[in-house]
Amino acid sequence: MQGKIGVTSENLFPIIKKFLYSDHDIFLREIVSNAVDATQKLKTLASVGQYNGNTENLKVRVSIDKEAQTLTISDNGIGLTAEEMDKYLNQIAFSGATEFLEKYKDDANAIIGHFGLGFYSSFMVSTEVEVVSLSHKEGSTASKWSCSGSPEYTIEDTTRAEVGTDVIMHINEESKEFLEEARIQALLNKYCKFLPIEIVFGEKKEWKDGKEESTGEDNIINDTHPAWTKKPADLKDEDYSKFYRQLYPTGDDPMFHIHLNVDYPFNLTGVLYFPRLKNNVEIQKNKIQLYCNQVFVTDHVEGIVPEFLTLLHGVIDSPDIPLNVSRSYLQSDSNVKKISSHITKKVADRLHEIFKNQRDDFEAKWDDLKIFIAYGMLSEEKFYDRAMKFFLLKNTEGKAFTWEEYENVIKENQTDKNNKMVYLYATDQTEQYSFIEAAKAKGYDVLLMDDMLATPMLNQLEQKFPEKSFVRVDSNVADKLIEKENENKQELTSEEKTVLSPIFEAVTPSEEVNFMIDFEDLGEASQPMVITQNEFMRRMKDMSTMQPGMNIYGDMPDSYNLVVNIAHPLVKQVLEQKDNTLGEDLEKFSSDIQNKKSEVESLNKLKEGKKEDEVPQEEKDQMTDLNNALSKLEGDRREKLQAFGKDSALAKQLVDLALLANNMLKGKALNEFVQRSVQLIK
Repeated sequence: MQGKIGVTSENLFPIIKKFLYSDHDIFLREIVSNAVDATQKLKTLASVGQYNGNTENLKVRVSIDKEAQTLTISDNGIGLTAEEMDKYLNQIAFSGATEFLEKYKDDANAIIGHFGLGFYSSFMVSTEVEVVSLSHKEGSTASKWSCSGSPEYTIEDTTRAEVGTDVIMHINEESKEFLEEARIQALLNKYCKFLPIEIVFGEKKEWKDGKEESTGEDNIINDTHPAWTKKPADLKDEDYSKFYRQLYPTGDDPMFHIHLNVDYPFNLTGVLYFPRLKNNVEIQKNKIQLYCNQVFVTDHVEGIVPEFLTLLHGVIDSPDIPLNVSRSYLQSDSNVKKISSHITKKVADRLHEIFKNQRDDFEAKWDDLKIFIAYGMLSEEKFYDRAMKFFLLKNTEGKAFTWEEYENVIKENQTDKNNKMVYLYATDQTEQYSFIEAAKAKGYDVLLMDDMLATPMLNQLEQKFPEKSFVRVDSNVADKLIEKENENKQELTSEEKTVLSPIFEAVTPSEEVNFMIDFEDLGEASQPMVITQNEFMRRMKDMSTMQPGMNIYGDMPDSYNLVVNIAHPLVKQVLEQKDNTLGEDLEKFSSDIQNKKSEVESLNKLKEGKKEDEVPQEEKDQMTDLNNALSKLEGDRREKLQAFGKDSALAKQLVDLALLANNMLKGKALNEFVQRSVQLIK
């Protein structure tokens, strides 16, 4: 029998080869899946009494004949009669093909799935395809269908010893890779690892006398009953661990798992594992494998699960997601959106369950979990709402608290004068040690927020709870981290600060970093100088490294405050040295400056009520001369003070001590500090 394949397109096969070539290895999944379907159908017929043959130990066999250049997929399934071959292999509903193929030319899955072209994907790699089949129906004879890549085909009688089908692909020159055993083994591992019918590829091998030898046993490449197909009650922890190793032979063991088993409003099974993420920026995604009835579909599950859940590992299997799923389908299908929402809920419920029932274990794994949970809270509002029940805050002593628990810890002592609760935190327990200790000395508790999502996470919490704020311990001196009612402490006037600032500016590094000098009464027991960094600016710079469009902050130089403790004896000593060295000069400068300011003030009074053009030029010239003289006096005084600061070993030593405490003293400056320390000790 001869004929033409019923297609409305003039030539099906060049189109298949042209548009599907980039995904040409998908053909093996399609042909093996068809063989598995045929085998399962025969088992179903036997179970209802419509087939009396032996259905024990049915397998699908994959074999290579390099000499004949063929790749063959054989099964013992239901088989096809000649009439069924003519019906199923030759009549392809292909209306509107040209338009559809152009639209989805970059998506092989969409084309194959839309038109039921799974079998025809074999022509992507073949010069000719033969199908030899013997139907399970009584009295059937074997038939052979063959086609060489054009619409013409032939069907003829042949012989086959058993019920079932052979698909024989004559591999073309461009696809010789599919005649290599290693290549086929890799594809079978990728696409067919968990198919429900045993897939045989050659024989098992073992090393003997320094070489590989066949054992004569079938090489079964798949696990027909993977963990996700079983009931959770039938599995133990070691079963889940074993299955994880099947999926991911290398790497750390996961922390725990979630077994998904849903039958309404859609069908979904699977096992998801929580990997140990730690503080790793290079997070690996695409570790969840999507299956449809145990047939591998993809490991790009964006759209099926929320972005943050792509950090999980494991398997999802749903017949409600087509085998040949396309990206456009995922974006629009309502079932997919329901699946995504349900998985989010199941993950949150499972985490909450572990937290409630095994809190010690949950806390022990928190350092591995927190990035995952924070990522989820930042990206999924529904997950945020659920996660607040088990999201933990951990302090510098290693104690963990829920959001509600921690509020009870700090609300009495860490509420400021405006009734706002202040959450103090550190990002590096070693580098910020002195600030942590200073905060603790005031009875404050300090959180440790040292993961890469800490800044966006605390920003989100402040948005959700505007009556609370997060303040890093090195953003200010301990007394000002939480504003309380004013205390009676020594304060300098603005003029006094203007006079003293140049002394310490002169010995503060200025390359790439800006230092603002301030003066506070921190008490005699505190450090002589403390370096702090503005909370807002530091956060903005942190966020600029994560979010495009915030370069305005990232490009700005780092800015710090150098807080001079005017109550410390060593600072007082510097100020006394200043008075002893520059006392008379400074008094003269102060007197002259004050006189000039008085004259400026008098001239300004003469201008009151006059427009600019009504002021005599003589007065304008006089004002210009006075301002220039005042600027020169202030500049000269500043130079005198800076010169004193540069000559003051003690002032330099105190600034360097503050830099050293913040790990900001390095290289030549550190060496000079050490040498100066030796001289001061002598």
